[in-house]
Amino acid sequence: MTFEQDAKTLELPWPFTGREDELELIRRLLTAGRHGIVVTGPAGRGKTRLVTEAVRGGDCARITGTPETRTLPFAAFAHLLPESVSLHRAVQLLSGTRLLLIDDAHLLDDSSAALVHQLAVHGRTRLIVVVADGDPVPGAVSRLWTGELLPRLALEPLPAEEIAQLLAAGAGGPLEPLTAKRLHHLSQGDLRLLRDLFGAVRERGLLTRATDTDEWTWRGPVPVTATVRERTAQVLARGSLDERESLERLAFAEPLASSLDDFDLDILERLEAEDLIHVDDRGAVHLTHPLHGPALRAAAGRLRARRLARTPEQCAPALAAERAALTDRIDRTDVRPLPTPVGEWLVAEGASVPAGYAAVRARFARLRGELREAAAWAREGLRETLADRACGVELALAAAQSGDVPDTDQTLAHRPATGWLAAARGDVETARETVTEALTPNRRGGPAEDGRPAAYALYDAVRLGAPERVAGRLARLPGDGPAVLARHAEALVDGDGPALDRVAGELEQRGFLLFAAEAHAQAVRAHRDPRAARMSRTRAVALARRCQGARTPALSGLVLGELTVRQRQIVTLAAAGLSNRQIAERLTLSVRTVGNHLYSAYARLGASDRGALPWLVELPTAQSA
Repeated sequence: MTFEQDAKTLELPWPFTGREDELELIRRLLTAGRHGIVVTGPAGRGKTRLVTEAVRGGDCARITGTPETRTLPFAAFAHLLPESVSLHRAVQLLSGTRLLLIDDAHLLDDSSAALVHQLAVHGRTRLIVVVADGDPVPGAVSRLWTGELLPRLALEPLPAEEIAQLLAAGAGGPLEPLTAKRLHHLSQGDLRLLRDLFGAVRERGLLTRATDTDEWTWRGPVPVTATVRERTAQVLARGSLDERESLERLAFAEPLASSLDDFDLDILERLEAEDLIHVDDRGAVHLTHPLHGPALRAAAGRLRARRLARTPEQCAPALAAERAALTDRIDRTDVRPLPTPVGEWLVAEGASVPAGYAAVRARFARLRGELREAAAWAREGLRETLADRACGVELALAAAQSGDVPDTDQTLAHRPATGWLAAARGDVETARETVTEALTPNRRGGPAEDGRPAAYALYDAVRLGAPERVAGRLARLPGDGPAVLARHAEALVDGDGPALDRVAGELEQRGFLLFAAEAHAQAVRAHRDPRAARMSRTRAVALARRCQGARTPALSGLVLGELTVRQRQIVTLAAAGLSNRQIAERLTLSVRTVGNHLYSAYARLGASDRGALPWLVELPTAQSA
């Protein structure tokens, strides 16, 4: 017996993850009787996987363009049309097809492309057309969207949080955040490359379990697979020895940048023209793709690598500069993304990370709402210095703001963390009292007990729903950054929903995604207009999904409003401790249906399993905030 399967779906061991909004958009267009949609994006973006999921279970005819048949008339439609057919007759024959999926439409022969265009013009057949960016596209296909026959959906890269979910599904358990971030960075949104890299890391036994978190961790060199060689052929197969030499020198200089003065300018201009290098505003030269450096280093001989490779000691001054830059950003209330290649290189190599640097990285990540990443950086510092107080505080704060309550309070004995621990337990009033008591010695605006700028220490009270206790003090702090936090406090005191939404926008611009989500969530309760409240809720949920499982009082109960009625029923019962089978019996559903609803609910709630559900469903004391 012979099984036929599309080559693009043959290597899909992971369940469909992410793209919830795009999937809903395509399905909505199809059910609404629209003529169809064009989905575009670079190779490896997941276009085929998305449209396959969108038509799953429906009556759909499928065709695929291939390079080998581009010169053969109607080759892509050979299984649907007789051998000799005119364009007019082909349109007539296919007009009865309800739904037609055209994959790799950029590879269609001219006759097939013209047929697709005519089907769109006639409008009796719904079309899903998939086109890869960067390749020549037949004019008849490109006119589908330029001529406004069909709407176009340009797929953006899968967000980092959805990449983490995808990797966890492939690994059978969560990946350590720094490992997931490394894979995401190396693949640059190419899901095929991501799958290949992760598969090689797993198959070669490079994944290890972290003893303290039970997460999968990867440290060490990048495996050079056949796919990696294909993606890096431009640098690995340079015909010019001078160009290859320059690329290798750049590769072995990583993670540090190289100066223009160290290279032949003519060679660099040729490499820049091919988009293999880029030069920043300070005149530093970098390899363009993050995979090029590891591939070049792996392809070099062992002795050459030993002679040219950087050591952690050589990176110390640059690491100190990164720490200073991060600290300055925190002090200026600006945590927008900042390149930090040296610290990430140390982690990737499995080298020790100084505790002082790790604590700053953890704080920067936590303020951005990247709570799991913050905890990972704090653990890196604690491996180097077990009793480091700053890393301990950051680990405690990241855990508490994720709603996690440790078995012991020992690691959370520092005063800045005890308030958030109380909040994680649902005792928000105690949390407020603890936070404001900790600020008593700092009435003149000095640093908080743990060395944080006073603005952030005061702002904890705002986030916990007690703005009236700190609004005046925040307003007296100098600078634009504290002024944003003060406006948040004032808007919350006044119960001004529109003002809270405006503040949320300012916070998001500064990189404070969790703070922005909390402000929008507080606006939901303040708005008198139901439509404005729904818009604030949608924005809050979208931002909260990007905050790596954040569970703070301001967000409590918020996300349940994004679920369907049936999903809310099932989630509430699951949070109460009922098994899938018990829920199925109570609601007269199949166990499989319950499981599917829960899986969809997890994706929308940003939860990995039912352990997070009790917090999301009910946090009574937080509701009074």
